[in-house]
Amino acid sequence: MALPKPTVLRRNALLMLVLMGLGACASGPRLRPMTAHECMTRVMYFESNRSSPDGMLAVGTVVMNRMESGLYPKTVCGVVGQKKQFAPGVLSKPMAKGKDLASKTATRVLRGERHPGVRKAMFFHTAGMTFPYTNMDYHIVAGGNAFYEKRKNARRLSDPPFRNPQERAAAGEAPRSVSYAETRAPAPRPVAVQTQVPAPSTPSNQLEPMSVEDLILLNGG
Repeated sequence: MALPKPTVLRRNALLMLVLMGLGACASGPRLRPMTAHECMTRVMYFESNRSSPDGMLAVGTVVMNRMESGLYPKTVCGVVGQKKQFAPGVLSKPMAKGKDLASKTATRVLRGERHPGVRKAMFFHTAGMTFPYTNMDYHIVAGGNAFYEKRKNARRLSDPPFRNPQERAAAGEAPRSVSYAETRAPAPRPVAVQTQVPAPSTPSNQLEPMSVEDLILLNGG
């Protein structure tokens, strides 16, 4: 049975309102470009211990080091959004507890603060892990991550997982030993020593040899 014309119009109007509302949701905050502060907050939240300001500051320092290096995108969101560089869903997953701390730390980084222990490091991984590479020059562990620069022959494959020196000392661990072959100095070259042997002295009861002429002179001849 056909509906009355006013009813059809009202139904169509309601459908239009619903579609418009859905469209507004689809084009709302989700599609709005994120600010540098939002991107920094998210990378700190998802990549560090969510109760560690020190660890968050270290992650933020890595992001800024990359952005300023000329080797990565020149914006915070560009660096954070690079594929396979940070945690999956870093720019899309919801945040919960720890978000406020991450937001405050992001503000500190964007105002110029850096983690001094990170220095120029642009890489990090979960602390306690080892990898089959020798170019990882570790600087510090913070917020559950080990931060490093890439340098040729910075470590040995046999090295244990990196830990901060203070932690190793507190655990009673001795400093990393270095083999004798790596530290010994070359043996000194032998030096020839000339020993002067004094001439034998003449015993007091032995006369020195004398010529015939000396004997004649001695006897008044």
